[in-house]
Amino acid sequence: MEKTVSVNVRAEMEKLSPEQLKAVKEQTDLEVNLLQDSLNNIRTATTRLEIASSALHDLSLRPQGKKMLVPLTASLYVPGTLHDGHQVLVDVGTGYFIEKTMPQAKDYCERKISLLKSNFDQLVEVASKKKSISDEAGAVLQAKLKQLAPAT
Repeated sequence: MEKTVSVNVRAEMEKLSPEQLKAVKEQTDLEVNLLQDSLNNIRTATTRLEIASSALHDLSLRPQGKKMLVPLTASLYVPGTLHDGHQVLVDVGTGYFIEKTMPQAKDYCERKISLLKSNFDQLVEVASKKKSISDEAGAVLQAKLKQLAPAT
C-alpha cells in the first residue's frame, strides 16, 4: 500500500512545474521541522514526568517530619519539612495544582506518560511521511532541472 501511495505522489509531482515543486519541497521541509520541534517537546515533557514519578516514589519512602529541600523553581530550593507524605500537590498545567493521594499522583503521571508516548509515535509516523514527500519532491525537482539544463 505504501508503495502505491509513493507512486501516486510521484506521478502527481511530475505534473508540477519546477517552481511548484520547489514550493512543495519548502513547505514539507517546514512541516517536518515543526514536527521535529513537537517531537522534542514531547520527549522533554515525557522525561520531566518520568522524573516526577520517580520523585513521588522517593517521597513516599521518606518518614514524616523529615527535613528536605523543596524545589520552588528548577534552580531555587528552600528548606522544608515533610508533614504528610500521603498527600501531594500535582501540577496539572498553567499554574493549577490539584491535591492527590500518592497512588493517584503516580497514576496521573503514568497516564500522562502513556498519552505522550502514544502522541510521540503518531507524530513520528506523520513526520516520516512528510519527510518522504519532501525527499520525493526534491528528487523530481532535480530530475526536471536536469532535463531543462541541456535545453538552455
